[in-house]
Amino acid sequence: MVKLAEQDVLTTEVLTWQGLHLFHFWGSSCSQKLRIYLSLKGAAWTGHEVNLPKQENFSTWYLGINPRGLVPCLVDDGAVHIESNDILLHLEDRLGGPPLIPDRARIAQLLRHEDDLHLDLRTITFRYTRLPGPVGKSAEGLDKYRAGGSGTVGGAEDGAKAREIAFWQSAAEQGITDAAVRAAAGRFRAALNGLEERLQGSQYLLGHALSLLDIAWYVYALRLRRCGYPLAQLHPRVSGWLDKLHAEPGFADQTVLLPELAKIAAESQRLQHERGTALPQLMGVEG
Repeated sequence: MVKLAEQDVLTTEVLTWQGLHLFHFWGSSCSQKLRIYLSLKGAAWTGHEVNLPKQENFSTWYLGINPRGLVPCLVDDGAVHIESNDILLHLEDRLGGPPLIPDRARIAQLLRHEDDLHLDLRTITFRYTRLPGPVGKSAEGLDKYRAGGSGTVGGAEDGAKAREIAFWQSAAEQGITDAAVRAAAGRFRAALNGLEERLQGSQYLLGHALSLLDIAWYVYALRLRRCGYPLAQLHPRVSGWLDKLHAEPGFADQTVLLPELAKIAAESQRLQHERGTALPQLMGVEG
């Protein structure tokens, strides 16, 4: 569990906050996962939106709360919790309502696999939801990111920020390459093949009851579909499962794609289809 020590938190005002406070961004996949979970639990919480495109997560104030500069981040009666899956495991203990983690050890293991694909989702998202052009954070922003925050998690030196910095530097220098997209899509195809098998004869990913695993993969599958991934063609059971969840209360309202962003994504995918670099084309599955 990633709970920060008091010495990790430089923006000390949050240590006095009462109740549940969620730092999030509307379009962040991990934030969407937390918001769906909280909605299904019927929990009361206070939201604090951190605008990622404006690099508000690199501000001194926010890095003083989460030294990794990521969202979501939860403050629960003054205790700061980071990393979305750890936050969810904490909240399952903290909140009542319908159980969404029936087998904690098993779900924690399966969520690690989902978490390993996070940078792959970011790769595909950036390629197919933005118009062609520079990708990445400004050099000034990355300098603030490197220098900001305590640099510790749990009272010990934290190296996790290095992975984020490496991603942004690569994106700025090389962009999102066709090779990176093919590799990311290949890993997702293998993972979704596994989900397709799980859904054979089952309503949900762990049987006939909704679980946190469904919430996590709903967010990923929806994002991939919006990026042009041929979900219905390659994984028809997953596609049907996604449609079912999208129609249930608490899901679609937390993952609304703003009209202006939908327009940009559609134009991006149109242009790349003309160039032969749309996602199905790079995967070699377009009919």
